[in-house]
Amino acid sequence: MRIIGGQAKGRRIAVPPGYAVRPTADRIKEALFNILASVDGLMFLDLYAGTGNVGMEALSRGAKQVVFVEKINLLVKSIKKNLDEFGFQGRYRIVHMDAEKAIMCLAQEGASFDLIFADPPYRMGLIDNTLGLLKVYSSILAGDGKLILQHVVSEPLKLRTDTAFELEDSRRYGDTLLSFLRHSRQ
Repeated sequence: MRIIGGQAKGRRIAVPPGYAVRPTADRIKEALFNILASVDGLMFLDLYAGTGNVGMEALSRGAKQVVFVEKINLLVKSIKKNLDEFGFQGRYRIVHMDAEKAIMCLAQEGASFDLIFADPPYRMGLIDNTLGLLKVYSSILAGDGKLILQHVVSEPLKLRTDTAFELEDSRRYGDTLLSFLRHSRQ
């Protein structure tokens, strides 16, 4: 796993040995950032950060700041070590708690993000939970911001009519979907 673009291009991301993670594959990450075109100067939230792979890519490509949300201590330490080795000091924050609680805390702080990337563990119903919380705390996504959900094809996105978001685009990469949402215009 490596950074594929920007100032840290080619740098390897260290992952704790023996720890089973499902990082976003390089080809999906590359497609994501090609679709986004530019993250330069944007505020980026990496929910369910895991290895921090996607947020690190955003920093390398010029994101103003990235907030990484991860609850597993070993992964938090690994993210911090990688970020510091890549020279990203002062441009990141790590929130060491589960994503649901972090959404509430960040919203209560008045945080707002141009891009929110969420890649919850597959087949656990976390997509619906995450969307529900982001509906309640919708101010966490800037007015013209995008929410990107990475999920497995067998766990399709089910947007209800009362949701705060509408689907803008969806791309399939094998068994993985990237769904791009924005605030609903209702």
